[in-house]
Amino acid sequence: MTPGMSIVAYLIAGVLFIRSLGGLSKQETAKSGNLFGVAGMVIAIVVTAITWLQHGAGATAMAILGGAIGVGAIIGGSMARKVEMTGMPELVAILHSFVGLAAVLVGLSSYLGPESQAASTTVVHAASNAAHTGAARIVHLIELWIGIAVGSLTFTGSVIAWGKLKGTISGKPLLLPGRHFINLAIVVAIVAMAVPFVGAAGSSGIVWMLIMTALAGVLGVHLVMAIGGADMPVVVSLLNSYSGWAAASAGFVLNNDLLIVTGALVGASGTILSIIMCRAMNRSILNVVFGGFGTGESKSSAAPVEGEVREIKADELGERLANAKSVIVVPGYGMAVARAQNSVNELCRTLRDKGIKVRFAIHPVAGRLPGHMNVLLAEAGVPYDIVLEMEEINHDFTQTDVVLVIGANDIVNPAALNDPGSPIYGMPVLEVWKSAMVVVSKRGMAAGYAGIENPLFFHENCRMLFGDAKKSVDALVAAVRAKG
Repeated sequence: MTPGMSIVAYLIAGVLFIRSLGGLSKQETAKSGNLFGVAGMVIAIVVTAITWLQHGAGATAMAILGGAIGVGAIIGGSMARKVEMTGMPELVAILHSFVGLAAVLVGLSSYLGPESQAASTTVVHAASNAAHTGAARIVHLIELWIGIAVGSLTFTGSVIAWGKLKGTISGKPLLLPGRHFINLAIVVAIVAMAVPFVGAAGSSGIVWMLIMTALAGVLGVHLVMAIGGADMPVVVSLLNSYSGWAAASAGFVLNNDLLIVTGALVGASGTILSIIMCRAMNRSILNVVFGGFGTGESKSSAAPVEGEVREIKADELGERLANAKSVIVVPGYGMAVARAQNSVNELCRTLRDKGIKVRFAIHPVAGRLPGHMNVLLAEAGVPYDIVLEMEEINHDFTQTDVVLVIGANDIVNPAALNDPGSPIYGMPVLEVWKSAMVVVSKRGMAAGYAGIENPLFFHENCRMLFGDAKKSVDALVAAVRAKG
């Protein structure tokens, strides 16, 4: 394969990756977007393998490469088939860690490789072109430094996020005294150590590189440990961005244009998504980058919640739903845990068959992964056109007869709008309490990820449907059908 053919193949793969991101932006085109991404990756792997073979890779090296690809494909395919939607957030987090680790390994191997050392020797001994070669070497070493730093931070931060999402690490934020100063000191140290590293001859800079790698890893741990469970959707999105920039850095190190383009696409899209998520949670992107957000810190205390909780049974609610003209369903992570999405779709179809207008309201941070609820509902067969984002449907609650909230809490908490002392004050929420009747399906009165009580549960027009979400919705389906 000629260099020109490789460039064209990489260009085609890059276009496919762009088409993939475009397809993933909408539910209707998500499947085709995935297929575009798979096609682009296949092209990238094949071209890279051929190029490697042309540059003298022997049969043993190619066998190792093929074996690695095969093992990775088997593990990835098995995980993708077995993972439940409730486990998707932690799967995404751990996959981000692999990208970060790969960037670290690429950087270390590139620095210790014979080609890199040859370049260093040339810098020392070739006086005629020392200025030019020296500048190129400095740029290359800075690329290595940045790539390893971002990769190490991404690796450890993603592992901690995986642990928090999986439940093996407490979701409670770890707030060390002077944590912002600690973060700043680590960043300054990482930048400062780049000077002796670049000035070191041969491979003598490896000590500085290893120290920096460890510090970046500590920074990743500290940043994510300082994040509360309520903000984990933003963390997943942010780590996605970090993994993209780590991949782009590896692309510069390897002089691989496609890896640079792909990493930049992932990094940029992850950054944009992080900003969208931050706005949805009333967070500053700077707070996300430097940690310590979602901690529930506030200058005043949240107002105490008082009132009476009113329970409703499935038969009574079924009658209200059967007689309603307009119904909005608000899904949350509790629906995913109970695996109730198919039952919810059955309730939706039953109501629509009776001529009742049914829609779904999706908060940007519903669940524990961006788009989590959308994927669940699409998986269950809910029509795309009745699944609406918060901005599209929030003004319609005043004309809604019944709102059914399934396993959601903080995203429907009125304290976000009227209690300056609340940790979630200022966060845009679904204003479900403006409907004629709102019913919250929950196992009990436990607080949400933010760890605060929800005044909605004590509103005059709110009723609580206690129990497992799937069983409750199945009972609702039976009750609605019984009404003829």
